[in-house]
Amino acid sequence: MSTSEHSGGTAGEDAIVPDTKDWTWVLERPCADCGLDAGAVGREDVAGMIRANAAAWEGVLAGEPEALRRRPRPEIWSDLEYACHVRDVFRLFDVRLKLMLDQDDPLFANWDQDGTAVAERYGEQRPAVVAGELVRAAEVLAAAFEGVSDAQWGRTGNRSDGARFTVESFSRYLVHDPVHHLYDVTGERV
Repeated sequence: MSTSEHSGGTAGEDAIVPDTKDWTWVLERPCADCGLDAGAVGREDVAGMIRANAAAWEGVLAGEPEALRRRPRPEIWSDLEYACHVRDVFRLFDVRLKLMLDQDDPLFANWDQDGTAVAERYGEQRPAVVAGELVRAAEVLAAAFEGVSDAQWGRTGNRSDGARFTVESFSRYLVHDPVHHLYDVTGERV
């Protein structure tokens, strides 16, 4: 789900170029772009990292709305589009985490992140509203990870592309996405 040159789109903007990379490699080695070593993230750190990331996005979204909507290049999402994506990633991962905790080895429904960006008109949303929604979604997800018992960290779930996660690897994979996108927007490495 992450990319440093993620495209997005709203009406009238350039067509979306889908991100087709398999980002599960972030579980095996540090990300050369954002600097996060997701594989080294401790399960006890996940909730705090989610909350800290949401607070940083709240700061980003306090900027001037038109500047937040402006893309640096046609193929790269605006700060607002990235924030909408992060909000929706937090929501999606909460759903997937619940599936992993409630079902045996669930298969996750596919999510067309690029289609969502267009359908939900990410670039036209109100930054203050997005900030509140992102912080709330982060809090729900952080609390859900805090509620995972020791025995549940090994539960599994699967993507349709064959990627298989435990709750623990899933949490580390998740953390990279919003951290990387904050880097995309701010240029600040972890």
